[in-house]
Amino acid sequence: MNILAIDTCTEISSVTLFTSNTQISRVLSNVAKGSGHILRLCDEVFQEAELKLNEVDFIAYSKGPGAFTGVRMCVGVVQGLSLSCKIPTIGFSTLELLGFGATKILEVNKIAVALDARMGEVYWAIYEGGIIKNMKICEPENVDSLEDSFVGVGTGWKSYLEVLKKTTGIDTVDLDISPKASDLVDLSLLAIESGQKPNLELPQPIYLRNNVAQKSLK
Repeated sequence: MNILAIDTCTEISSVTLFTSNTQISRVLSNVAKGSGHILRLCDEVFQEAELKLNEVDFIAYSKGPGAFTGVRMCVGVVQGLSLSCKIPTIGFSTLELLGFGATKILEVNKIAVALDARMGEVYWAIYEGGIIKNMKICEPENVDSLEDSFVGVGTGWKSYLEVLKKTTGIDTVDLDISPKASDLVDLSLLAIESGQKPNLELPQPIYLRNNVAQKSLK
C-alpha cells in the first residue's frame, strides 16, 4: 500500500510517503509561510521513492483547526492531487493528530490538546483511549476541568500555561510535541482497521472559528 500524508495546519509543515518498502518524510519548521513549500516537499519524497502520484492508494491529511492559511493550503493541495488522479482521501483534525502522536511518544492514553488560536483563545480537545472529544474553540479559562493523570500538549499550553494548568488541574505538560505527517500514516491505518474508508468526496477543512473564516473569504 502506498500512502501520501500531508500536514500544514500549524507552524510545522510535513509530508510523508509510505510504501511497502520504506517511509520517506520531509519537515519544515520555523520557515515563513512553510505551507507554501508543500508541493516541493511532495516532489522530493516521490523522487526519492521513485514513485508517481498515480501509484498512491490514498492521501491522508490534516484538515484543521489551525493556522487559517495553513489549513486552506493543506486542504487545497489535497483536493488538487485527489481530483487530478482520482485518489481517495481520509482526513483527521489537527487536534486528533497531535493527541495521537503524543500517546505514541509519551506512552500514555490521556492527552489534553490545546493549540494557540490567537485572539485570546485556544483550539481545545481531549484525546483519551484513542478517541477525540470535546473539540472546541474557547478562552483558556473555559477548557475542561480534568485530572493530573492527563498530559497537556500543543502551542496553547506554551501561550497560556498557568491559566490552563489552573483550569484543568493538569501538572504535566510537554511543549516539544507537534503534529507530524508520519503520524497521519499510522492514524489512517488504524482508522481503516476500525472500518473507516478513504473516499473520493471533496476534502473539507475544519475551522471552528467560522465567523473569521467567512470574513476572510469575502
